[in-house]
Amino acid sequence: MTVRGLLRRLVPPAEGPAATPWPRVQPKAMTLRRLLTERYGPLGVALAMIAVILLAGFLLPTSQHLASLMVTVPATTAALAGSRVTAVIAGLSCGGALILDAYDGLLDTSIFAVHLLAILLVSGFVIGFRSLRERNIRELTEVRTVSETMQRILLRPLPPRMGSLLIRSAYHASHPHALIGGDLFAAVRTADGARVMIGDVKGKGLPAVEDAAALLGAFRGTSHRTLPLRQLVADLEANARSYFSEAAMVDPDAVERFITVLVLEVPEGAGEVRMVNCGHPPPYLISPQGAGVVLPQRPAPPLGLGSVHAEDYLVDTFPFTPGSTLLLYTDGTYEARDAEGRFYDLDTRVASWPGSTPDELLSHVLSGLTAHVGGEMGLDDDVAMVALQPGPAGSPRTQGTGAAR
Repeated sequence: MTVRGLLRRLVPPAEGPAATPWPRVQPKAMTLRRLLTERYGPLGVALAMIAVILLAGFLLPTSQHLASLMVTVPATTAALAGSRVTAVIAGLSCGGALILDAYDGLLDTSIFAVHLLAILLVSGFVIGFRSLRERNIRELTEVRTVSETMQRILLRPLPPRMGSLLIRSAYHASHPHALIGGDLFAAVRTADGARVMIGDVKGKGLPAVEDAAALLGAFRGTSHRTLPLRQLVADLEANARSYFSEAAMVDPDAVERFITVLVLEVPEGAGEVRMVNCGHPPPYLISPQGAGVVLPQRPAPPLGLGSVHAEDYLVDTFPFTPGSTLLLYTDGTYEARDAEGRFYDLDTRVASWPGSTPDELLSHVLSGLTAHVGGEMGLDDDVAMVALQPGPAGSPRTQGTGAAR
């Protein structure tokens, strides 16, 4: 089950932070690369090179003609700055060559013309290539902006609160240039509470994103209806089958795809959670009494392999009172390996959580996961997590805390 490295980040709604940012190592000092490429760095490097070449030309005998070295200045500048700065430096390099050749007495010879011609030709080539590169970067930026917008539309940020239910989420896509992959989550407000879904699509790449988008659309369109939870899951199964059948017309492998999902219903003020688990990793329930997974009495097959009849699904119900926290996650969390091939011990990490809020829980799990794999780039699978906690009813601005363990 898969696809990569994020959310990485999700844009939080104005009401509060719904997504926990992925832990990142912040540099303590400006790196050499930033020093050379930002602001006046490229101009300073070019001027320093011209000064060094001029100084060496004045110190060496006039028989040593160093004006030809000026061609290296615009070539170096093009790697650090834009075409305009490179053009300015090319003009200064021609001036430097003029000074050196005048000092060496070469203005009346063909050598001076060769030096200027070399600088102009090299400068013209590097400025042209730099202009093409800048245009490609602009086009790529525009394409990525549109792509990110579409991805954010598909995987919307979860609201920080639905009624008294506090919600926090985190996401990391396995692909280095994607915001979403085959993992998914969604939450919708219902007449008597909230419904939350987390899932994992079989496969990677664009087909996984398409499968995730199809399921998210079906869930959002169905969950608002006043259907029993088991009927909702049966409808999702019917939608998944229909989608996979249509996809198989152009992709024969679509008939082998499926989606594991966990669907929760949290009635407002009921102090309980109703759950249907379709082949997904069981959630963690953390309370003042301890932490453990909530195993379904009879797990259903993943979507695409299950039944379209509501009576075939069993709804599990368990307590969810103030002071408790639920952690939903995908298999990319506990299947992450370190350099020695050891899996991430999610059980121990969750059990050692010392905090009390959903934000603290996600930060605790994410920091341990990032350290285990040696940094965010060490993750080669999607990771999605959602933390839920019942907050005090009737005070939507209250953040709500559970009992510290």
